[in-house]
Amino acid sequence: MRGFDFAPLYRATVGFDQIADLMDRLLTNEVSQPSYPPYNIEKLGDDAWRISIAVAGFGEDELNVEVRENALIVTAKKKVDEDEGRVFLHRGIATRAFERRFHLADHVRVIGATHVNGMLHIDLRREVPEALKPRKIEITRGETIEARAVENRTGKKSDK
Repeated sequence: MRGFDFAPLYRATVGFDQIADLMDRLLTNEVSQPSYPPYNIEKLGDDAWRISIAVAGFGEDELNVEVRENALIVTAKKKVDEDEGRVFLHRGIATRAFERRFHLADHVRVIGATHVNGMLHIDLRREVPEALKPRKIEITRGETIEARAVENRTGKKSDK
């Protein structure tokens, strides 16, 4: 039940497709978000984060962490039903299969994942390429770019 049309935004802007896609994705999500498994997102620094997911009952070989098209996808599936033949009086530890998706911003990379004490920790870092980082431009006095180009080609100073 969405009442927004992003078509004018697409027509009037260049390069902001991701923002419109993000807004579209946020507004079209179902009202009931999945709550299993519970997770935390922790900010470790200006360009570093950690996602911690409670995966009690799953081993490393039953977990899968994958990055596809700016999305981090965590899946888990029990390989063998160890509970066959067991009778539970109360069953509160859920070990059902799941898939949890996290959309990553540009230049955010997964550094690594660790599984410790029933928690899956995934470390992320923003790595902006050198070409996109701000750089200082030297301001020279009295000499034009053309004069420097002539000097570089000929090896002697221009009379301009």
